[in-house]
Amino acid sequence: MGRDKDFTVGVLDATSLKVGGTSGPDGVAGVAYTHGTMTPGVGFKGTGTLFQTSVVKQGAIIKTTIGIDLTGAASSTTDLDIIGTSGISHIGQVTTAVNGVIYAGQISCGEVPAGGADDIDLYSATEGTGEFDGGIAALTETALVTSGGAHAVGTVKPFTAVPAADQYLYLTGGEAGTAATYTAGRLLIEMWGTVA
Repeated sequence: MGRDKDFTVGVLDATSLKVGGTSGPDGVAGVAYTHGTMTPGVGFKGTGTLFQTSVVKQGAIIKTTIGIDLTGAASSTTDLDIIGTSGISHIGQVTTAVNGVIYAGQISCGEVPAGGADDIDLYSATEGTGEFDGGIAALTETALVTSGGAHAVGTVKPFTAVPAADQYLYLTGGEAGTAATYTAGRLLIEMWGTVA
């Protein structure tokens, strides 16, 4: 066998790695960059509730991530009532400008909800006026995820429908139970959209 040929190892930089797509603020095509954020209704967050979002665009794909720690929010006694604390309790509005045209989504569980209802559904609605303890059916709504049972760590539930442009997202109790405040429960909502 012959001796291996010498070779030179080069350093890859952003220019070397760029792929086709829309340029980010640094002018490099295909590099992901922050595209916007989402804001929950004033009545969703309670003491200890965490709500974090990331909207990142890469090429023609926009990924929206919503991380929620339910601690401090509450569920009510009625099936399909909106989760929150008081007043308007949506978890953000989906817009084409920020989130793109949504074509897929899922919700996963990182910590089992405790205290409040552990069967939690996700809905979208045309109205942004839905309030804690109000029924989602009073709005012009679409079920995105009907849990069908308690969330468990590691479970991933895909969207069975997607939110239309300008609709608002709501978490609802998927079961009747006792009104209670959450002491735990971490959910991750992910949505994928395309640039309009």
